Amino acid sequence: MSDPIRVVIVDDHPMVAEGIQAILESYDDITVLATLCNGREAIEKIGGLAPDVVLMDLNMPDIGGLTATEILLEDTPDLRILILSMHDSPEYISTALSHGARGYILKDVPTDEIKTAIDTVMQGERYLCTGAKGSLEPVDGETREQLTSREQTILLQLAQGKSNKEVARHLDISVRTVETHRKNIKRKLGISSTAGLTRYALEHGVLQGTGVEL
Repeated sequence: MSDPIRVVIVDDHPMVAEGIQAILESYDDITVLATLCNGREAIEKIGGLAPDVVLMDLNMPDIGGLTATEILLEDTPDLRILILSMHDSPEYISTALSHGARGYILKDVPTDEIKTAIDTVMQGERYLCTGAKGSLEPVDGETREQLTSREQTILLQLAQGKSNKEVARHLDISVRTVETHRKNIKRKLGISSTAGLTRYALEHGVLQGTGVEL
């Protein structure tokens, strides 16, 4: 018999984490190593725990799920991270995948689907739950360009109220490059103003988990 799949759950809501833990521990081939309450704790402890799969909430205080995912994968590129979220917007899902997550599950999925997702990523494949897949499909035959990882980073900076010059300094790129990215972001999202970018970032959860209030 093969070793059980080692799982860590990262969620700032204890009842959610305990519920998922109870579900997963009903399977003989899964061991839940720990439940952690935020991204910072995940970054500090997951290296020592050495899990096979991490179930990561997106919106958490201190350090959010996206940042934690990026940092963890820098240290352990083979770590399989599944995002567990209430948000089904395409931007959320594509951003999570662009940060290296192996899959995306909505929190209201049937319990056995979490197990299916874990088994799928353990086989080296990507997993999107049905609701997440539907969100990524074009509407009415239209295909909208996705933002690149760099454009998503710049969108976050702009939505925090930073100027082109401040963004350029923060990311160590030229102001002209920021301006180009800014134009591309507006074109892809169909937004004409900076206020529109900020509103978009708020509505699609880009700023959640960053500690920024607008």
